[in-house]
Amino acid sequence: MSNFRYGGNVRANGIRQHYLRYAGESVRSDLDPIVLVPGITSPAITWGFVGERLGRTFDTYILDVRGRGLSEASDALDYGLDAQADDVVTFAEALGLERYSILGHSMGGRIAMRAARRHPGHPTRLVLVDPPVSGPGRREYPSKLPWYMDSIAEAVLGMDHDAMRAYCPTWTEEQLRLRAEWLHTCDARAIRQSFEEFHTTDFHSDFPHVDQPTLLIRAGKGGVILDEDEAELRGLMPSLQSATVTDAGHMIPWDDEEGLYRALGDFLGAAVA
Repeated sequence: MSNFRYGGNVRANGIRQHYLRYAGESVRSDLDPIVLVPGITSPAITWGFVGERLGRTFDTYILDVRGRGLSEASDALDYGLDAQADDVVTFAEALGLERYSILGHSMGGRIAMRAARRHPGHPTRLVLVDPPVSGPGRREYPSKLPWYMDSIAEAVLGMDHDAMRAYCPTWTEEQLRLRAEWLHTCDARAIRQSFEEFHTTDFHSDFPHVDQPTLLIRAGKGGVILDEDEAELRGLMPSLQSATVTDAGHMIPWDDEEGLYRALGDFLGAAVA
């Protein structure tokens, strides 16, 4: 079963947005495409292995969030959540996607919720994969800013997979090589603003304003979303569906790729092949 991938660029929301598209011979035209939005330091290519699987069934687009990968970056860009959310919707519009689901990991989950709130009715479904629930007056996000900034600084100078292992000790050599190759494309200004907004932006306030079917996928070992966090989100959105990948940390598909697909089930209209 062949699966093609190509990269492209569009101008949307006033910037260059780069993406990778995955679609196999068996992709189903009756299913909504997926726009996959990665986390804070994950260029699109690092999610390629997930794109390969999703692309067997769904027309799948993985986005380089502004300031990451091959999308536009500069000291004049707004790297805030609202701008990122508008990017996703205008990206889909630029490609002529009238219906689409958003699957967002970590920061990407927060972007997905804000996109749905700011542009009612645009994404048809939302999948929030272990999004940070930190915010004003709440506990801090478990990861710390220096972990990101120090590794980016080393990557800018040049680092190999062995050096990257100090930051991601449980990852495979292939995963480490890919991160070491691409981490330098993450603009430090973008990472700093996104991280700070994990703590200054109220993620929870978006939930009562979103009507789309929404699935929350938790990492059982991530420490990002606790039972009481899920309960609070359900109170804000009673229709919220949820699933837990028990043995995975925050980078769920890196730890248990099949667990991610099991958690998705047929929420997006069909099971992942």
